[in-house]
Amino acid sequence: MRVRTKLAVSIAGIAAAASLALGLTVHEVTQRTRQDQARQVLAERLELAARAYGDTGSLTLGTRLDDPGLPAPLRTAAHSGQLATYLDEAADGSELWAATSVLGRVMSAHTSFESEQAGIRELDRTIMVAGTATVITTTLLAIMIAASLGRRLSTAAATAREVAGGALDARTGFSRTRRPRDEVTDLAGALDGMAAALQARIEAEQRVTADIAHDLRTPVAGLVTAAELLPPSRGTELVRDRVAVLRTLVEDVLEVARLDADVEVADNDHVSTAELGKRCAAASGAELRVLKDAQVSTDPRRVERIVSNLVANGLAHGEPPVVITVDGPVLRVRDRGPGYPPELLETGPRRFRTAAPARGRGHGLGLTIATGQAGVLGASLTFANHEDGGAIATLRLPD
Repeated sequence: MRVRTKLAVSIAGIAAAASLALGLTVHEVTQRTRQDQARQVLAERLELAARAYGDTGSLTLGTRLDDPGLPAPLRTAAHSGQLATYLDEAADGSELWAATSVLGRVMSAHTSFESEQAGIRELDRTIMVAGTATVITTTLLAIMIAASLGRRLSTAAATAREVAGGALDARTGFSRTRRPRDEVTDLAGALDGMAAALQARIEAEQRVTADIAHDLRTPVAGLVTAAELLPPSRGTELVRDRVAVLRTLVEDVLEVARLDADVEVADNDHVSTAELGKRCAAASGAELRVLKDAQVSTDPRRVERIVSNLVANGLAHGEPPVVITVDGPVLRVRDRGPGYPPELLETGPRRFRTAAPARGRGHGLGLTIATGQAGVLGASLTFANHEDGGAIATLRLPD
């Protein structure tokens, strides 16, 4: 249940409970007050009639002696010498009785209590209408307040998810509006501040990384040239191999920097996914399975870059065979290794984060580049572990 629903239901419930409690209290107090007043008037009337009967021997003020209709509990109380009253709520109407003992006999008087009861019922109806109106009004106000609060919380949550997904410029915008200063506004302001600080820090790190890679490009190119001039030997082969690895690393870092800068633009063309799969398999040395062909509009070079990185990751960190499966606009790359580590499945690839020890060591740039290139294509790239073992990456190209 959402917070807005909980809040609205809680306020409406409190209003209903308060209205019910107030209505019951007013009903009880009013009924007791009217009964007490009626009992007092009838008792005073009976006392006057009893004194008059003692003085004159005649009945006055509508009193009777030994009335056969006198309620039994009241008769018993009168015989004990008390002046007592009794409310008889019969089906044909309510009557209030009073009785006392006079010269060994029971003198009684009674009056209808129906008008007072009718007044109480009318009061109950008024209380019910007023309580219902209060509950409805309070509920509507609660819904409005809860909806406003819920929307603001939902906006803050959506902004947090956008930031977590990589949209570092996402903001709630509450701090720039004239909203009342409350806890939600404070939360939104703190979230915006955190996002701004995170954006500044990440952009600074990206700039530093890109600058370092750019500055290394020229000396690394010189190393490559110098390595090619070395005389043939086992040592020369090792130097050339390490220089090639360093050159690839620098080029990968520069590619990541370009993807981070969001300056890459896809050069789309209408191509067959089966043909794309053949080119990727030929370039990477992976096996190919074509389940279904499809025509898509995409950048073939970037697709090959994505798939080649996925295959290279499978060969480096998994176990062969690495298979490319083409199923319409979907290309899957699967190896037979231990699978992707849980942190990668949870948060996605991150640069310079090595995989699980079971999948070897690496810089995390290959999958980072693949994810970035998929974003340039408007495609989705997801990672999972196959139920029969091995890692599986799924590239879904836009139709």
